[in-house]
Amino acid sequence: MAKPMLNEEIRRQAQEILSDMELPVEIVYFGQESGCEYCAETLQLLQEVADLSDRIHLQVHDLHNEADLAREYNMDKAPGFVLAARKGKEIVDYGIRYAGIPVGHEFTSLINDLLLVSKQDSSLSEETRQFLRGLDTPVHLQVFVTPTCAFCPRMVVLAHQFALESPLVQAEMVEALEFRELSDQYGVTGVPHISINHGLHAVIGSTPEDQLVAEIRRALSLSQQA
Repeated sequence: MAKPMLNEEIRRQAQEILSDMELPVEIVYFGQESGCEYCAETLQLLQEVADLSDRIHLQVHDLHNEADLAREYNMDKAPGFVLAARKGKEIVDYGIRYAGIPVGHEFTSLINDLLLVSKQDSSLSEETRQFLRGLDTPVHLQVFVTPTCAFCPRMVVLAHQFALESPLVQAEMVEALEFRELSDQYGVTGVPHISINHGLHAVIGSTPEDQLVAEIRRALSLSQQA
């Protein structure tokens, strides 16, 4: 039997936070049988998290053997998972994604995101909500992180708040060290590094909500000029 990844103190703290969950949350996990260094550990972590609340449900899938389902969820990395709301028998996908294991500081992101999806409230300012309601083109956010980055969880959750608020936004936490090729492709040299629309524009460091809106506007303007 594998040694638990969450000690009793972390379990207690997480359970206390998750006691405020409202709607059930579905974790839709994708792994693969070989060539995935952290799949086993990520799955174990998610199983332990799912045990913290009866409002958390975990689905386990194979990225390659269930390729059609992976495409349906727009998943292309392992380990990776989606956080979605469950409304009765319906699973509502808000575009909230994780690529890589959420350990270290990123465990905080996972717990906060479970609460975010469960409560169905982005808590964003009215100005930001208006901007997101006015989007007419897709926005893809990838927040590159490392487990030791204390400033990264804030940007991960902020990106996921944007995704919750708008069906045109998909936001993904990417563990930079696990996905080095992608990190190199986007020129990630420090974290948090927020890639907008697949490397078209980038935001480096922790930024406030209104600044992220401004950077998305800039990215969309660049795409129109291209």
